[in-house]
Amino acid sequence: MRIRHIAAFGAAVLAGALAGSLVGPRPAEAVARELILLQQDVTSLLTGQKDLSDKLTQHDAVVKTLVGQSNDNVSKLSATMGSLQKSVQDVQANSGARLDTMSTQVQGLSDILEEIKSRLGKLNQQLVDLQNSVQGLDAKISTGGVAAPATSLATPTSSAGSPRPAGSTGSSPLPAGAPSADTLYSNGLRDITSGKYDLARSEFEDYLKFYADTDLASNAQFYLGEIFYKQKQYVDAVAAYDKVLSNYPKSFKLGPARLRKGMALLELGQKNAGVRELRDVVKRYPGSDEDRLARTKLKELGVSVTATR
Repeated sequence: MRIRHIAAFGAAVLAGALAGSLVGPRPAEAVARELILLQQDVTSLLTGQKDLSDKLTQHDAVVKTLVGQSNDNVSKLSATMGSLQKSVQDVQANSGARLDTMSTQVQGLSDILEEIKSRLGKLNQQLVDLQNSVQGLDAKISTGGVAAPATSLATPTSSAGSPRPAGSTGSSPLPAGAPSADTLYSNGLRDITSGKYDLARSEFEDYLKFYADTDLASNAQFYLGEIFYKQKQYVDAVAAYDKVLSNYPKSFKLGPARLRKGMALLELGQKNAGVRELRDVVKRYPGSDEDRLARTKLKELGVSVTATR
């Protein structure tokens, strides 16, 4: 548009000069010189117009090239973002599986530590009883009394090495070649952490069948619930957790069992019952890991930690 205005202006100037020369008499030489100057101006304008047109053409080409490069970069960036998002999703999925496995492994180690603590406590009690008996014998000897016949100070023990009450009938007789309690329990933990749930269930069921009077029986029962939960058999999971709560009132698995029972009830769509169990966890086990997890789940559900009246 600007170039057309310039050309029109030049033509108007040239026409005006010609008209002026026709209106009034002027020397021919002066008119010729003005015409030459006007021609030069018009030629300069046309040259400038061509240069400007060339520059505009080059500019359009550069702009088109830049736009094309930008589109290519955007496409590459979109592809890269898609790959990155998929990688993040894969990492999250793998991390969740690894965390679940690690959680089970940590739970198993905690069980073993609790068993060791329990055995140490019983050994300490046996040592105290032995010391009291020795002191009693010393007192009788020093007073000239007659010592009573020696009796066994330790209570009968199960195959797992844990004290078993005399006359206990909680466990079935061991068949020939049956694995020991420690072997069954360790194999069950190993198989549940490696995802071999059916094999682990068989091992824990055998443990409860043959070693029901040991300290780790409640743990085996709890892990049966965990296996059912991982296999999405939530009704069986609730029943297994209930056995921990009803049959082993002194087990340190009571908190985890009640928490997991609440989670299983929620999976079954029984929200009110599940919330009730989670609130019971908060009430019974304040400050524990189960308390923290129960509070987090209640918050996710959008319900209060305590029941409103």
